[in-house]
Amino acid sequence: MPRDLTSLNADLPVWAAPMAGGPSTPALVVAAARAGGLGLLAGGYRTAAELAAQIAQVRASGVVFGVNLFAPNPVPVTADAYRTYACALQPEADRYGLTLPAEPVNGDDDAWTDKLELLLETPVPLVSFTFGLPGTDTVRALQDVGSLVAQSVTTPAEALAAAEIGADLLIVQASAAGGHSATLTPDRPVTPIPLPDLVSDVRHTVPLPVITAGGIATPADTAAALRAGAHAAMVGTVLLRTHESGASAPHKTALTDPAFAGTTLTRAFTGRTARALRNRFTDRYEPLAPLGYPALHHLTSPLRKAATAAHDTDLIHLWAGTGYRQARVEPAAQTLTRLAAER
Repeated sequence: MPRDLTSLNADLPVWAAPMAGGPSTPALVVAAARAGGLGLLAGGYRTAAELAAQIAQVRASGVVFGVNLFAPNPVPVTADAYRTYACALQPEADRYGLTLPAEPVNGDDDAWTDKLELLLETPVPLVSFTFGLPGTDTVRALQDVGSLVAQSVTTPAEALAAAEIGADLLIVQASAAGGHSATLTPDRPVTPIPLPDLVSDVRHTVPLPVITAGGIATPADTAAALRAGAHAAMVGTVLLRTHESGASAPHKTALTDPAFAGTTLTRAFTGRTARALRNRFTDRYEPLAPLGYPALHHLTSPLRKAATAAHDTDLIHLWAGTGYRQARVEPAAQTLTRLAAER
């Protein structure tokens, strides 16, 4: 184990990814640690107070864990583009008696300052960032209170940028990953590169430990990532149906529903590229959706919540990586240990 990761006490080379919006629970994080790996709480879309409560819950279990934050990297949308898209979506909202937000919310930074203050006042073993790069001063401040700092990257160039701000390790995400891409350039297309090739490219560019993610769904996938030079594999989609997952019931059901025959990259739900199960929403609205995060996230959020409550999978953001059919109903520890079987 690399010297700078020994404090994480994670001998199992399969970790539980942070999945914002509900799937990642304290129970899932604790289960990953007790299986010998590591779990990360998803700080995204939570208030600092909500995140503090989850941190306290996991800390009380005595396990080592991490926290992931969205680093601000907004993609503003013009008022005209936003209103045109909102107009196109309003008939869907009418089905649930909703009026969608009329003006774009371009300035939401996901309570960035409050969450950083929380992590500096009550340090956790690992802090990871996605979407954007924190400042060098932020990285140093977290390291000064004892936290390791990880940066999510999708290219060797992004890995170099992460090294320049002083990150301790990299989370290298391939395009097969479910949910949002961690790309630092969300205005550009996501390049499809096989995960082992991406890991190898990054390892030849930056001499930092690599945790890899994206489409890992079988023991063979894990073994390939480790052979390419990753220290561990991080999985999310395959944990969505586990006992400890907080994913919604319709989301869990859709992962095994033959009506959902594949995944697609889409910005239709949030204005930022993410991989989801193809459904009517992605097919109809992807061609119409402008770039615009977090404005489009706030625009579609009421509709997505109403659709989830109604089990209307035509309109839900069914985040899923390419290996989604491998998700099983079982304890998370069983999933993680099975995926490490061929290391």
